Amino acid sequence: MIENLLIEIFIGIMIASAPLIFAAIGALLVERSGVLNLGVEGMMIVGALLGFVVISHTNNAYLAVLAALVAGMVIASIFAFLTQFLLTNQVATGLALTLFGLGFAAFAGREYTEVTIDLIGPIYIPILSEIPYVGPSLFSLNPLIYLAFFMVYIVWWFLFKTKQGLILRAIGDNHDAAHAIGHNVVLYRFMAILFGGAMAGLGGAFLSLVQVPIWGEGMTAGRGWIAIGLVVFASWQPFRVILGAVLFGGITVLQLHAQGFDIRISAQYLSMLPYLATIVILVSLRMRLKNKTNRTVPNCLGRIFHSTT
Repeated sequence: MIENLLIEIFIGIMIASAPLIFAAIGALLVERSGVLNLGVEGMMIVGALLGFVVISHTNNAYLAVLAALVAGMVIASIFAFLTQFLLTNQVATGLALTLFGLGFAAFAGREYTEVTIDLIGPIYIPILSEIPYVGPSLFSLNPLIYLAFFMVYIVWWFLFKTKQGLILRAIGDNHDAAHAIGHNVVLYRFMAILFGGAMAGLGGAFLSLVQVPIWGEGMTAGRGWIAIGLVVFASWQPFRVILGAVLFGGITVLQLHAQGFDIRISAQYLSMLPYLATIVILVSLRMRLKNKTNRTVPNCLGRIFHSTT
């Protein structure tokens, strides 16, 4: 029936959007602090690997998710140390981190290519899950999907409703002024980078623990780069990340259904549609913002902070 198909498409969109929301909301907080981390892809793939390895040995989903989160933080701490203490170039360091993560996952994951796991399934909320149409769509989803949307709210609340969030945004806009009035710029940025790594690790874990029951090299398939693009699409506003992720997820799911409906278009063209749509959207957004002042862009984004005191 058409109703069941629509519910299936909606759930598919939520599943495709969740890893992007995790990675993008973490990257957004990092960029709000004035740091540009292009290593999201590397952190995601390492998180995906560690989550898969832990669940394959322990069959414990909680430990697997925790392992992925910690793995992302560990990789992020390398970036944080290099850029905040050794003052390395953020762009070059982030790219190196991505290459390291992809290479490490490809090497360490070789012995797990033939291993299968039990995926984390959806939860069913009594009574609510039984509501026709609404229940299966909103109250019978994977718990990590609910967590992804909750983290968007948490980041919004932190940035705009807490003193520490105000300080973080001030550091992103003018780190010299923030330092002059006594705020520890390096500490705030270090903690923001660790949080971004944790979110990227969760995004990777979603791929290996919820979407695919087997390990595959390059499982992230460029989603880390899409997440970075979504931050720009969202104009550094947390709730807009959801819109961008759902849009990308929707195109991804629709191209899969298009193949199922035997639409006579090459599968390669259909597979590239989500990424092509992302590029078109970002270019359109850039054209719309041309000759306008975008006050949400952190003024110190990508700039190295060097304290002489």
